[in-house]
Amino acid sequence: MGKRVVITGLGTISPVGNTVADFWDSLINGKSGLNFIQGFDDVDLPVRIVAQVKNFDPAADGLERADIRKMDLYCQYAVAAANQAVKDSGLISGENIDPDRLGVYVGSGIGGINTFVRETLKYDEEGARRISPLFIPTMIANIASGNIAIRHNAQGPCLPVVTACATGTHSVGEAFHAIKYGMADAIITGGAEAAIHPMAIGGFANSRALTNAETLEDACTPFDARRSGFTMADGAGVLVLEEYEHAVKRGATIYAEVAGYGNTCDAHHYTAPRPDGIPASKAIRMAFDEARYTDKDVVYINAHGTSTPLNDKTETNAIKLALGEEAARKALISSTKSMTGHMLGAAGGIELIASALAVKHGIVPPTINYKEPDPECDLNYVPNKAVKADLTIAVSNSLGFGGHNACVVLRKI
Repeated sequence: MGKRVVITGLGTISPVGNTVADFWDSLINGKSGLNFIQGFDDVDLPVRIVAQVKNFDPAADGLERADIRKMDLYCQYAVAAANQAVKDSGLISGENIDPDRLGVYVGSGIGGINTFVRETLKYDEEGARRISPLFIPTMIANIASGNIAIRHNAQGPCLPVVTACATGTHSVGEAFHAIKYGMADAIITGGAEAAIHPMAIGGFANSRALTNAETLEDACTPFDARRSGFTMADGAGVLVLEEYEHAVKRGATIYAEVAGYGNTCDAHHYTAPRPDGIPASKAIRMAFDEARYTDKDVVYINAHGTSTPLNDKTETNAIKLALGEEAARKALISSTKSMTGHMLGAAGGIELIASALAVKHGIVPPTINYKEPDPECDLNYVPNKAVKADLTIAVSNSLGFGGHNACVVLRKI
């Protein structure tokens, strides 16, 4: 059986809010975080619509000037969100949790691309001797976890996950199992990304992954027949997972119980999902089975829902295969990427926060910009307006480049 695991802290840096309260208010009111890209006006870019973090103030979340100098932007987002989540949880290493029983599982799909490009240009112009001594420890994708662990004296298991767009969900799932099977009492977990840079935009756009829409309303339309590609976004979503008895003993606020986790691979293509959705469906079913799902459960699925032609119909089929046609049609499904954009390695963390709040408050955030149904995407995607529901289960799906499939199931508590 293992131990029960619950969520006791949340932290967000996102295109629709840099606090959990602002993030949730934006989601349930259908507020979009998409914008015409800022900061690269002199660059000829193949796309102009993204979802950038706005008004980020590192100092507001405890980062000092010396910290910022040593951190790529993705790491700043990660540490800021982690600081929020730990503060929300009330955990203090050495006081109400042993340092060696506190872990960190925070990943990034890409890591410090801003630092990488900056130092590459410096190398080209000035040579190897001018490269910053901070280059490697600022750029590497594991350093967010390392910096979070240092800041919060987390001496337990530390496992940064890198599985592209499934990074955040895999991080939370692996943290869940680590606590369930006794490796830690609490783990700070999630994902972070800051990849809105001309280099990354060019790479994604030239692989035909990004939307070609010219208006904000048409840029991110998950499950809609008009969808044309995903919209890049930045930010971080970090949660504190904690063993249930440990949380209860110290009187912690509990948002939801983490009840199931599934992890499979398509083994099919380096970017495209397997069209039949079978491996993805197995990850979903695995998570549902561990969570002891029954047909009496009222289910919300926070879909991967990237707004790409292939992903959305593949995920629709995977949900049907996992739950069966009847149960799939009863499920409330939405893509919060319609509001946040696709936060890449941070997507799973931020979407699990949305899922936890949905099951806690009994409100399903919508899929905005939904206008034209697609016969191949024929489930209930909660179009345009949030709905109230007596949810018992909330689910987050993530499907990453390389065929990485992840699913985490939360239960109302």
